Amino acid sequence: MDKRWWTLVAVCLGTFMLLLDITIVNVALPQVEQSLHASFSDLQWVVDAYALTLAALLLTAGSLADRYGRRLVFVAGVALFSAGSLLCGFATSPLFLILSRGGQGVGGAAMFATALALLANAFHGRERGVALAAWGAVTGIAVAIGPVAGGLITSSLSWRWIFFVNVPIGAVAVVVAVAQVVESRAAGAEGADVVGLVLFTAALGSLVYGLIRASETAWTDTGVLACFALAALLLAGFVLAERHRPHPMFDLSLFRVPTFVGGLVAAFGIAGSVFALLLYLVLYLQDILGYDALQAGVRLIVISGGVLATSAIAGRLTARVPLRYLVGTGLLVSAAGLGLMTGTGASSGWTHLIPGFLVAGLGTGIVNPPLASTAVGVVEPARAGMASGINSTLRQVGIATGIAALGSLLATKERSTIAAGLSALPRLRPAAGQIEAAAHGGALGAQLAAVPPALRPAVVHLVRAGFTAGLNEILAVGAVLAAAAGVASLALIRNRDLVGAGRPTAPAAGDGAAGRPSAAAAGKGRTGH
Repeated sequence: MDKRWWTLVAVCLGTFMLLLDITIVNVALPQVEQSLHASFSDLQWVVDAYALTLAALLLTAGSLADRYGRRLVFVAGVALFSAGSLLCGFATSPLFLILSRGGQGVGGAAMFATALALLANAFHGRERGVALAAWGAVTGIAVAIGPVAGGLITSSLSWRWIFFVNVPIGAVAVVVAVAQVVESRAAGAEGADVVGLVLFTAALGSLVYGLIRASETAWTDTGVLACFALAALLLAGFVLAERHRPHPMFDLSLFRVPTFVGGLVAAFGIAGSVFALLLYLVLYLQDILGYDALQAGVRLIVISGGVLATSAIAGRLTARVPLRYLVGTGLLVSAAGLGLMTGTGASSGWTHLIPGFLVAGLGTGIVNPPLASTAVGVVEPARAGMASGINSTLRQVGIATGIAALGSLLATKERSTIAAGLSALPRLRPAAGQIEAAAHGGALGAQLAAVPPALRPAVVHLVRAGFTAGLNEILAVGAVLAAAAGVASLALIRNRDLVGAGRPTAPAAGDGAAGRPSAAAAGKGRTGH
């Protein structure tokens, strides 16, 4: 086997590890919660620490790869991701795990930014199509089996093994890449935009911190408002800095193209609704309905199955149907799916979610392939990497801010519902402390041991009522966000904005679940920047 196919092996190994870990973590979070005595905000940070670092560093990693070598940055990314995974597995506190997840995000950014560029450099002509199809199949498999694999590992071994399993896979990927992958660089590539990186990271971090803090205090808390104000100030500074930089991290002129803006709105909308809500749906299945990790993972197959069912079809339709109709319709279908999930109550079972799971999955599968095309179809080949990278960054921003904002809304609604229940049922007031702890700590079974037996059924009902009230609210918010993004996509995405023949190259069918750059971008020389 020559070096080209070894390159495919290395890239597929790294991508499989990266995407599998994303879907596995959600299923394992309730066990993390109990094992490390993590709070609700800690769980939000476990997911957001990864999304934040990935969003902040994706474009910078692409710049460094173009200048210093894509193989070098890819290998460094795999090594960092594997080291971060090892530290995650050995975490002894929520803070330790959160910081380690940030380390994974650094490595993940380097892998995202270079994986498809390495394939594009190694393969040409018909063989490139074969390689991208194989990569697309691997990504689809990773997304589909992630929830079940996470549930199986967590239930049979420990949540720590969802991280440990990355280490040997990463080691093999590093050895193959170092021994077989040919190095490539971009002639005349610019260095990293350090000022833009610092301002963007600080702005995003301040925004997410304020959103998560709101779940612990209140939306009008002075600290929360200060975080929002600081984020706005830093974002304004970032825009000014990028406008005056000859080679900016974000080319702001792209925002004058309606189709590009429509693609960003769609990327943020699908990530901030469907993907962000997965965390809270997992918590509902496990903490409220009492399923273990494997049982919850099996039930999430309904969503991933829906994604796989339509993504391949949408990938083929991208070359025949105007992109606006695919992206806009997919978002509206996803919104309908989220709407179908609302209406859960304290006595509801998981079967209430099945129609919504299926419809939301089908809609997401319709969105992903054409959305990847809008990111690169509006620019000439030399700028395709930057355009794709910005779109991928907005996906991660959507996940990070979506998880933080929706979690704060859920917590606020949950508190108000429980407070109303306590005022209506005076006999539960002696157990108010246990109810509060169960609601915010997630360990309902453990907290019930301290509640008088006669009061336990009422406590369980009240905690479930509080969580489901909050879940209904954020599902409705997610549905509105997805629908608004769908309408905006229909209005903004226009075929006449596309460069060339008026139809962008269709991406690999597996593209999309975690905000990956498109195959088209990779084919133009670099991905992620």
